[in-house]
Amino acid sequence: MTTATSNASQEASHTGSKPKPKPLTMGERPRIAQVLVYLFVLVPLVALIAAVPAAWGWGLGVVDISLAVAFYVISGLGVTVGFHRLFTHGSFKANRFVKFGLAISGMFSVQGPVITWVADHRRHHAYSDREGDPHSPWRFGNSASALAKGFWYSHMGWLFERNLTNSDRFAPDLIKDNGLLRVNKLFPVWTLASFALPAVLGGLITWSWWGALTAFFWAGLVRVSVLHHITWSVNSICHMIGERPFKSRDKAANFWPLAIISFGESWHNSHHADPTCARHGVLRGQLDISARTIWAFEKLGWAWKVRWPNEKRLARIAATEQA
Repeated sequence: MTTATSNASQEASHTGSKPKPKPLTMGERPRIAQVLVYLFVLVPLVALIAAVPAAWGWGLGVVDISLAVAFYVISGLGVTVGFHRLFTHGSFKANRFVKFGLAISGMFSVQGPVITWVADHRRHHAYSDREGDPHSPWRFGNSASALAKGFWYSHMGWLFERNLTNSDRFAPDLIKDNGLLRVNKLFPVWTLASFALPAVLGGLITWSWWGALTAFFWAGLVRVSVLHHITWSVNSICHMIGERPFKSRDKAANFWPLAIISFGESWHNSHHADPTCARHGVLRGQLDISARTIWAFEKLGWAWKVRWPNEKRLARIAATEQA
């Protein structure tokens, strides 16, 4: 049983002796919040589209590249190590400094508050590629036109739906953590910081307003959009094409071209076959930067009870034939 399914079962309310699960969703996103979703998805996307002519017209400096890479790594690992492997699946335990640091850095990705992200992802695992999955590319059918529509929906179209995944059902453990709840409520602050810090650093390093502006553009807007689309590609591409060496009850696949820039998240078949494992790239030669980060935390004493792959786990999920 996956973590998501277990959480859903444990949090079911009871009528008599029969469990009655809480609803999948908990109402609609407020209108102002919906406007902000459009804003924080589409504005960075426009910046990404403008990036090539911008670089051609007025250049891309070393400071911009350095800041963009640094903030990409910080926010990206916040999502993969923090949002995903720690908070969603409990692949390891961490001290409060690491836990809150990962929550904040993950929110620097501007992908939503940590509790909302976790609720969506646990729901995805509970209903992966079936009715109830918030972002399956197979929701409209198997024809070419249906898959084209499904790709768009799973990649980013689902973000514009107003229905909110029920956090009481899918993330009750996180809601009960008062410290994490306070950090979660400051999502607007972390979003502002994600764009403001690169600009401030760019201005201070170059000692110019122009340096602040270009850093805001490249290390703020463009960096956020690139990370958005890499994260969303795991939802879309990695449920459509790739290799499936392990048994899973869905269409999750390993897609090696995304391995480095997704920090190991694109070893998606391996992950869906064994969701709580701290390492997704479990086969020889499969680079997994997120797992290496967790390994470093463990060596430093910052993380413990890490669920590493072993022969028993791999034997349990080994496929007898391709899915």
